[in-house]
Amino acid sequence: MRTFAAIDLDPEIKRSLQDLILKLKRTGADVRWVGSQGMHLTLKFLGEVGEDRVPAIEGVLRGAAGASSSFPLVLQGTGTFPEGKSPRIIWAGFKEEPALIALQMAVEDGLEREGFPREERAFHPHLTFGRVKSPSGIREALLELEKYRGALFGEMTARRLTLFESVLKPQGAEYRAISGFEFT
Repeated sequence: MRTFAAIDLDPEIKRSLQDLILKLKRTGADVRWVGSQGMHLTLKFLGEVGEDRVPAIEGVLRGAAGASSSFPLVLQGTGTFPEGKSPRIIWAGFKEEPALIALQMAVEDGLEREGFPREERAFHPHLTFGRVKSPSGIREALLELEKYRGALFGEMTARRLTLFESVLKPQGAEYRAISGFEFT
């Protein structure tokens, strides 16, 4: 099963991003847009794991959640990876709250002890909401996206860490929560 650890987002934030996606869709850019079901803050992508490894993963996530208190999540600003005229990813960013960074590090450290490779890139909290399929129309989409570089898309209180399964289908990924762990 293909898995990842993430914080799911409140419906209001998802609606705010869906409104932005509607504006960007009007540009006609050749982008696969993420549906609201796929809107979450990924802390660690695990990839394919056997069901026998799920209990150990859950143990790490339970411990990380138990050591964390609820904290504010602020979704603000937009950008692309890489930056410039040929992006592959379109994202909205999260403010780097100390509690968020500590939680991500606890997840990363704990899963490394369970044999999962450490992410080599620095953690930049973001939500991918578009994957560029071709350069067609991307210039217009980037011009529209620029208007939202500093926009506030919503705030919420993070209260739960979730282990998700991602099932790849021709129309895009489908997500299923395997287990969730409340913050103290």
